[in-house]
Amino acid sequence: MSCDIASRDTLSLPATSRPTRIYPGYAFDLDGTVYLGDALLPCAAETIEAIRRAGSRIVYVTNKPLHTADDYARKLTRLGVPTARADVVTSVDALVDYLGREHPGETVLAVAEQSTIDEIRGAGFTVTKDPLETQVVVVSFDRTFDYEKLNAAFQAVRYHGATIVATNPDPYCPTPEGGLPDCAAMLAAIEASTGARAEAVVGKPSIHMARALLGRLGLPAQDVVVIGDRLLTDVAMALSLGMTGILTLTGATRADSLAGASVTPDFVIDSLAQLLPERSSRRQEASQ
Repeated sequence: MSCDIASRDTLSLPATSRPTRIYPGYAFDLDGTVYLGDALLPCAAETIEAIRRAGSRIVYVTNKPLHTADDYARKLTRLGVPTARADVVTSVDALVDYLGREHPGETVLAVAEQSTIDEIRGAGFTVTKDPLETQVVVVSFDRTFDYEKLNAAFQAVRYHGATIVATNPDPYCPTPEGGLPDCAAMLAAIEASTGARAEAVVGKPSIHMARALLGRLGLPAQDVVVIGDRLLTDVAMALSLGMTGILTLTGATRADSLAGASVTPDFVIDSLAQLLPERSSRRQEASQ
């Protein structure tokens, strides 16, 4: 299988060439970058293996809080990309770190799915459904979101002074069928009804997530490249701390949406097949 596909005609894009070197550290988005649904995207496994053989460090960084880091590690391993839990940084990891620093010991009302609630509890926080007891309202991607949850959050914030903290700013999550409303939809409902704004949104592109991935890699920002399918999360996070930002056109962003965009990636690639320098990619093919 060849993993060095030719680039499309992208002369109108803000960046057109593949990277010219291998970086010490790589941070990969997952949905729309490494896989979509339950299928790896083209050449993902081969490219990631080549990066590991080159001696570079890798982490996977996801805003999607529906599963734990252990779940994502198992999924990647099942799909053919061997991964340990420590290789995955989720927005819930960033959330727990943030709550520990800014709201230690405070009681949380979670507009979230059970896996996120379990992780918050596992980090030592008390989780309640009672607005009277609530000090922090955590908002996350929640497919069980309903009026009861909205009203509880509304009461806690509007009448009892609770702070809002959200996991991620994504308006929707890409799926093989098209997409699902993501955390920003739940957050918008709570902000609109309360008139309050989230104190922090800790997932990509926030500095909280950026610091978490750099800490896992143990590398300075200039040695790290972030690869993802969203300009305003993946690429914006990379550029905010001086990392290299690479946009892949395999997920949420299409080539025609780049013109006039507020964020300009360092590189734009059609898929992970173009992530490695051309010479390295040819060596990869020859070894297969």
